[in-house]
Amino acid sequence: MKTISRLILATAITANLLAGCDAKPTAAPSAVEPEHTHKAASAEAIASPVETFGKPVIYQVLPRLFGNTNATNKFWGTMEENGVGKFSDFTPEALQQIRALGADYIWYTGSLHHAVVRDYTAFGISNDDPDVVKGRAGSPYAVKDYYTVNPDLANDPGKRLEEFKALVERSHAAGLKVIIDIVPNHVARNYQSLAKPEGVRDFGADDDTSVAYARDNNFYYVPGEPFLVPVAEDGYQPLNGEAHPLVDGEFAETPAKWTGNGSRAPQPKQDDWYETVKINFGVRPDGSHDFPALPAGYAQKDYRAHAAFWADKDVPSSWEKFRQITDYWLAFGIDGFRYDMAGMVPVEFWSYLNSSIKMQKPDALLLAEIYQPDLYRNYVHLGKMDYLYDKVGTYDAIRAVMEGKAATDPLVEIQESLSGIEDNMLRFMENHDEQRIASPEFAGNAEAGKPAMVVSAALSGAPTLVYFGQELGEPGAGDAGFGKASRTTIFDYWSVPTIRRWNNEGNFNSEKLSDAEQSLQGFYRTLLTFSRQSPALTGEFFDLHQVNRTQGENYSDKLYSFARWAGNERLLVIANFGDRDSTTTLRLPKALIEAWQLAPGKYTLTNQLQQGTAKMVVRDDLSAAVSLDTPRLSGQILRLSH
Repeated sequence: MKTISRLILATAITANLLAGCDAKPTAAPSAVEPEHTHKAASAEAIASPVETFGKPVIYQVLPRLFGNTNATNKFWGTMEENGVGKFSDFTPEALQQIRALGADYIWYTGSLHHAVVRDYTAFGISNDDPDVVKGRAGSPYAVKDYYTVNPDLANDPGKRLEEFKALVERSHAAGLKVIIDIVPNHVARNYQSLAKPEGVRDFGADDDTSVAYARDNNFYYVPGEPFLVPVAEDGYQPLNGEAHPLVDGEFAETPAKWTGNGSRAPQPKQDDWYETVKINFGVRPDGSHDFPALPAGYAQKDYRAHAAFWADKDVPSSWEKFRQITDYWLAFGIDGFRYDMAGMVPVEFWSYLNSSIKMQKPDALLLAEIYQPDLYRNYVHLGKMDYLYDKVGTYDAIRAVMEGKAATDPLVEIQESLSGIEDNMLRFMENHDEQRIASPEFAGNAEAGKPAMVVSAALSGAPTLVYFGQELGEPGAGDAGFGKASRTTIFDYWSVPTIRRWNNEGNFNSEKLSDAEQSLQGFYRTLLTFSRQSPALTGEFFDLHQVNRTQGENYSDKLYSFARWAGNERLLVIANFGDRDSTTTLRLPKALIEAWQLAPGKYTLTNQLQQGTAKMVVRDDLSAAVSLDTPRLSGQILRLSH
């Protein structure tokens, strides 16, 4: 049956390829089938009811926290004490305001059903053991059931999937596409899907647990050894020592499975990802691969060719299970996926999965969390990722400038190193893994994020990510329990003070925001809206920093500048990360003036983020200069007026 299905798929995809690049891709099946047959080329592609244009803006939000207006925020507080946000808190008003901020994608982090410390047995859900759950509310990245959503987030846990479907539809009605997480590297230790479609088998259900590795095992094992809960460090106790019938320092798992971060010990350490188990993608314990390799030249081929290659290939069981999962959510109406720790999963799997997704939904947004620059090009060209995290390059370099630990000079080399994939690198200054800009542990001042965001948003055609509350200067204060100050917790029942004030009893207005919060929100709204609509920010790039470090007047290592253009739109971007106002004369090389096709003369540049203009003089030799005031902690986008 499996071989016949693959041959049918191969024939259908080949027909699609022969029909040319304009042939419409395949649709997702209405239900996931046991042998994962695709009704390839037999139906229209899955279409999103929302169209997006230009440079994407993604708004990341934790539903657990977003709508929670309970201000108690007790250390290790329960849901009853601290409250919890619901899917229903994303009202049309809330979504319209997120859209007005400039977002065209919303990433609902923590929506999938992950391990939680609550009793939902009345709904047929097994209890999770706090000994292998991080925090009281649980980690969003310890997924327990891939085919449904977190019962905490529903008004009626028995109808949680229907409530999430309604949220997706409201989001689309507001003009927002929807992204959710897929966590392929690991699942919760207590993975058990109650909602899986007919014919789908749970991870591990058919594993041979007598061996450490088999290609079609979904997990790795330590044969003959039981799992042991980590030895607590620094006085840590599950639920902060609160009595609970399952808290006994034990979790029944025999034989032990490898832990999510790759630990092979039957007793992982406290700082291992002990709440999760690692998925086997056909990588043997010695690191060799037990699956077909992509032929030479496939980095230059499109997703259709990749889909055709995999159509008749025998692949590991885990590959097929994740393809079933993404098929399910595409048919549900999801518009894209953020892949957790994608660099820990082989690139061939991504070729297989992402080409399948693109065959069904060509405009699906596929975003990979990855921290290995040497893998970037493979994951874009071979793995068919749309976007990758630019964390260890641009984010880290900008952060070092913001903290006064480095100059802006390294940004030049970083951007040169990304040549050819610069538009594939997601830019951000906050997300759930990073410290809040306004926290004392980072910049200690939300205003310091302004030049950083101007650079991040204008540097390339890649998406800009904003983490909820960032636009209000949220400092992430307070230890929540498992989650500590400076990062808004993802593990606890908690609420976010700036978001509560913006919420204002569901009105989502500025009445309770401080003047500083209103001003900052206005800055983000202007910047993100401009970046989403500007043709130049998806066009050409020209570095101005290097020449001005040697030839510019009063151009310090706290400034950073570049030019962008496309069509008739020409922009100069300059950011001042310093804590002092300055005036500089920005030099524009002849090569840029020629590219802009400007004649000698005087030109006006208009600031796109606030009121103000600047004058540019182009000399007879086609060199040019712009005299600029550069206020402290500011960024400017100057458009050449015609």
